[in-house]
Amino acid sequence: MKLVGIDVGKNSHHFCVMDKENGEFNVTPTSFSNNKEGFDFLINSLKPYSKKSILLGMEDTGHYHVALLKFLLSNGYTVALINPKTTDLTRKMEGGITKNDKLDTITICDVLDTPERKKQYRITKVDRFDLYEQRQLTRHHHNLKEELNVYCNRLQKSIDLVFPEFNTLFSSKYGVVYMNLLKTFGSAEAIASTDIRTIRKCFEIKGKGNRISLTPEKLKECAKNSIGISSEVETIQIKHLVSQIMLIKEQIAEIDKKIEEFSITNNSPILSIPGISHFSGTSILAELGDIGNYSKPSQIIKFAGVAPYHYESSQYNAQHTGITKKGSKYLRKTLYQIILPVINNNPLFKKYYRLKISQGKGHRCAQGHCIRKLLRIIYHLLETGQSFDPALLR
Repeated sequence: MKLVGIDVGKNSHHFCVMDKENGEFNVTPTSFSNNKEGFDFLINSLKPYSKKSILLGMEDTGHYHVALLKFLLSNGYTVALINPKTTDLTRKMEGGITKNDKLDTITICDVLDTPERKKQYRITKVDRFDLYEQRQLTRHHHNLKEELNVYCNRLQKSIDLVFPEFNTLFSSKYGVVYMNLLKTFGSAEAIASTDIRTIRKCFEIKGKGNRISLTPEKLKECAKNSIGISSEVETIQIKHLVSQIMLIKEQIAEIDKKIEEFSITNNSPILSIPGISHFSGTSILAELGDIGNYSKPSQIIKFAGVAPYHYESSQYNAQHTGITKKGSKYLRKTLYQIILPVINNNPLFKKYYRLKISQGKGHRCAQGHCIRKLLRIIYHLLETGQSFDPALLR
């Protein structure tokens, strides 16, 4: 078996080939360019060895490895992805005080040389590369949601300054009329000094739907009596923030459609679990990657970072510990977002949640127990291809 360690860079990469049996180098650390010529050079350097006898390894870092990874997979090579923290820890454990690209290729080979039982890498398959794109899209969705929350909070702060009574006039925020008024006027002062006919235009809604009880006349009267301050800067911010919020909502809607397409194509059995939507299901699948990389449910629980710490020393055993919060934060975030719908839509999950509460667990702790139960079920469904059947739960 030949081990190929590849250290990925922005403009160039380095690789070496090591014999697993005797630890000798067939190819010493060598650089190649991050372009077609460089990729071809790597392939030509590996031609003396059969593809089945080669295991290539690279760090799963940033995005610089993606093009090379896809190229190698399309050429039929077996590629292992390694957490950069693993290679860094391996180098430190070996007493290394020097770090450079050439030495990193050797360190990657050392990681690949670990026993199967303790392997610290995961094999990537070409037919599952689509999960990478799904992961990028669902993470982008998460990030846009966070941006949206930030902009919404900033908008509310500005509204509280220039028109604090504005929100009390609406039963819900961010509707069509709500956003039209803010985008057009931006302050109580502007509304109070505007002709009523101009204000009425913001209330015009095309198509069917519920109409709000607020009238233009009532809005103008409230604006005249508002205690809001006069601030041109805050007014500009409100108009800009409204535009940003509307744009992000359009982008999220576009992403939701694409994620639904991915979800339908995946046709995963985890969608049969009540409470898991197209987005959450796709996010879970994309973050987990190939289920074949996990040999037991506890591994995906650890990967999600929801496994509780266990601390024991001599006669001391910690009774109350938090979760590790290691692994994928996006997977963990998705799980905590869906666990309440799963509990509410599944009597057995609800019973399990109440059991933990009756045992003195807090709400968050009981949620954690339910999440771990959910992950064990997800693992079973993905391994067997079965649909969710609550009758089989215990």
